[in-house]
Amino acid sequence: MASVLSYESLVHAVAGAVGSVTAMTVFFPLDTARLRLQVDEKRKSKTTHMVLLEIIKEEGLLAPYRGWFPVISSLCCSNFVYFYTFNSLKAVWVKGQRSTTGKDLVVGFVAGVVNVLLTTPLWVVNTRLKLQGAKFRNEDIVPTNYKGIFDAFHQIIRDEGVLALWNGTFPSLLLVFNPAIQFMFYEGLKRQLLKKRIQLSSLDVFIIGAIAKAIATTATYPMQTVQSILRFGRHRLNPENRTLGSLRNVLYLLHQRVKRFGIMGLYKGLEAKLLQTVLTAALMFLVYEKLTAATFTIMGLKSAAHKH
Repeated sequence: MASVLSYESLVHAVAGAVGSVTAMTVFFPLDTARLRLQVDEKRKSKTTHMVLLEIIKEEGLLAPYRGWFPVISSLCCSNFVYFYTFNSLKAVWVKGQRSTTGKDLVVGFVAGVVNVLLTTPLWVVNTRLKLQGAKFRNEDIVPTNYKGIFDAFHQIIRDEGVLALWNGTFPSLLLVFNPAIQFMFYEGLKRQLLKKRIQLSSLDVFIIGAIAKAIATTATYPMQTVQSILRFGRHRLNPENRTLGSLRNVLYLLHQRVKRFGIMGLYKGLEAKLLQTVLTAALMFLVYEKLTAATFTIMGLKSAAHKH
């Protein structure tokens, strides 16, 4: 139990949260572009920079940063939960031995499930706030008017019931494979590199982070598209199976997408997503590694000082 509530897990969690917030802020406009490409099918422009230019032209210079605060606060909670759970579980299960790729995947998966169940409501509110006031090309989309995070929670619970906050949980649980795959590759590549050298440079960490995330994102992207559409919850879906985005819904949406845009329709907005997540993940891992190293160095000095 002590290892779960340990100082070390807290350092990892805070470093992970700070890393993700820094990275997300830098690359936030790319995420805005990706979300529009996924949710608004009627948009003609296919490329990231074209969509961004359109958004700025139609909705103002700050529009790519719309919904930044709720996203950052959700991300902060989400990554705090993820890194905390990941490192606590690892501490309990691995107990000082070398971790294996399989263990990393399992730990990553469990951490992800805990994370999804705790933070999905935040992300549902997020997706809606981020798309509020957007000029959609698709007429089927019902606009929203939330004043802020709490008002959004209040309105969603009032109009759609508490379970609407867990819209898209099912694809989210499948998407837990994304960070799990990412962490598995990241830890695996890190282990391989550390065999050859004593320490990893910033560039090494950045590149490993980027490769791990690129593999994970490409593998799980079609599910992300479905998840965005379900979370947004403003498409007129067949109403009887709205709860939790059941498997039928997921398959129905995937099928619709393929029917309409061919198999590549599942990957619409992927380049925006890859650009954003790969750069974000790489920068996040970099800040995370540097922060944990710095904190442990300071703590190490303190504990060494106490001994004398």
